[in-house]
Amino acid sequence: MNTLLVVDDEKSVRYSFTSMFEDEYRILTAGDGSEALEIFERESDNIDVVFLDVRMPGLSGIDVLKKIKGQRPNLPVVIMTAFSDSDTAIEAMKEGAFDYLIKPFYDDRLKEVIEKAIASSRLQHAAYLYDEKVSHAAKAETIVGKSRAIVEVCKLIGQAAVSDVPVLISGESGTGKELVARAIYNYSSRKGRTFLAVNCAALPEGIIESELFGSEKGAFTGAEQRRIGRFEQCDGGVIFLDEVADMSLPAQAKVLRVLQDGSFERVGSNSTIKT
Repeated sequence: MNTLLVVDDEKSVRYSFTSMFEDEYRILTAGDGSEALEIFERESDNIDVVFLDVRMPGLSGIDVLKKIKGQRPNLPVVIMTAFSDSDTAIEAMKEGAFDYLIKPFYDDRLKEVIEKAIASSRLQHAAYLYDEKVSHAAKAETIVGKSRAIVEVCKLIGQAAVSDVPVLISGESGTGKELVARAIYNYSSRKGRTFLAVNCAALPEGIIESELFGSEKGAFTGAEQRRIGRFEQCDGGVIFLDEVADMSLPAQAKVLRVLQDGSFERVGSNSTIKT
C-alpha cells in the first residue's frame, strides 16, 4: 500500500484526506512543518507522495519542501494553499514541487494528482526541473490571478527559470508574453545581468541581422565602425525576441543556430562568436 504524508495545520484537511483515502493508501499526517520533518526522518523510504500546505506556524511549506527535496529530490511533493499568488506558485515549482493545488479541491482532482504522483515516484523520475543551488529571487514581476490557467502558467515559469534552455512563449497580442519573459528572468540565476527586449516586427529586414548579431566595419554601405549586436550585449543575461515569426526566414535560420549552440558571426565577418 502506498503511503501519503499530509501536512496541514487545519485538522479538517488532515481528516478529509484520511476519510477519503484511508482504504486505498496509508495516510500519515502532521500539523506543522517540524512534525512533518520528524515523520519524514523516520519514514523517508516509505513515503510515496507528500501533500504540503504553504502557510503554517513555524516552518513554511516552502521551507519544508526544500528540506524534503534536499534528501529525496525525486519524491513528488504537492503544494496546497488557500491563498494563491503567483510568487508562491513560481517559487514552489522552482523548488521542485510536483503540483500546486488551490483549496478547496475536489475528490476527482485529488485522486488524479495522487495517481500521477505515485506513478512518478514509482519510476523515480524527476517530474520537474530542480536545482537546489539556485538562490531565491526577490519578488519582482507581479502576475495577477488565481485561476487554474494562471497557476499553470506560474508553474511553468518556475520550471523554466531554473534551466538554461531557450523558452518559447506563445499567445495573442496583449496576453502578457513579455511579462512572462521578465518573470522567468527575475526568478532565474541570470537576474541582475542584462535583459533586452527586441521587437522583431519593428526592425526593417535590411538591418535586423546587424541589429541582432552585430556587424564589422565596411560590411555594408554606412557601416563605418564595428557594431556589437544584441546577442553579444546580453551575453550571460536574457534576450526576449518579441514577434520572432515576423523575421525573414534567413534571419530566423541564424537565430535558430544561436539557440542550438550559442554561436553566430557578425555581418561581414567569418569569426564565430559564442554567447
